Amino acid sequence: MSYAIQWLRSLIFNGQMYLAMLVIGLIFLPAAIVSRRGAIAGCHAYVKWIRWSASWMIGLKWDIRGEPPTDEVMVAAKHQSFMDVLAIYGAIPRGKFIMKAILKYAPIIGQFGLRIGCIPVDRGKRGQAIKKMLDDVKSGRALPGQLIIYPQGTRIAPGVKAKYKIGTGVLYRELGQPVVPVATNVGVFWPKRGIYRKPGTAVFEFLPRIEPGMEVDAFMARLEADIEGASDRLNKEAGFDG
Repeated sequence: MSYAIQWLRSLIFNGQMYLAMLVIGLIFLPAAIVSRRGAIAGCHAYVKWIRWSASWMIGLKWDIRGEPPTDEVMVAAKHQSFMDVLAIYGAIPRGKFIMKAILKYAPIIGQFGLRIGCIPVDRGKRGQAIKKMLDDVKSGRALPGQLIIYPQGTRIAPGVKAKYKIGTGVLYRELGQPVVPVATNVGVFWPKRGIYRKPGTAVFEFLPRIEPGMEVDAFMARLEADIEGASDRLNKEAGFDG
């Protein structure tokens, strides 16, 4: 398939992705207003739509490996594109994120994000988000589920190294929950920027959990080694050797 045709298919896919967000969001909005379960159902329906439409529109599928958690844990994931947000959320029953505060004002995304338990935080004030979440957990206000966090804080292209932020270690220490690392090679197919989406199979691998009790420095070193090592392996599996 020529690059030009795949680029055009990618453009169409990207457009319908946002249209589907609006349509599915409006369909599930009444249920989301009534209950958190309705909001979660709407988000999972959107994930299923994107997974299905990506498979035939742009030839991009995804494969979930390992054991996605169903209990109260933190999920610390490699972040390379919007697809990893969807795939990881769709693989677990009650995912929630720390999200940019401005997103709570965004149509559909904001309403559903708050309903599923996402924690809004102002850009550059991640420390406040950590404190708020710890306070909410201790007071019982936090909604149950799996907190999805990105230790590097932003999307990182395959082959690029970026520092793991200590906030993940602070949450690990204070919450006393297991952490499930997740590696991926999705950035090989769905880059950080641009329209083009490469056909193939992106892999999202849930790695063995890290139980609570480690010192923060040791935890951070193991988390980075686990995620980066597995992601490098998956990148090579996808044909990336940069």
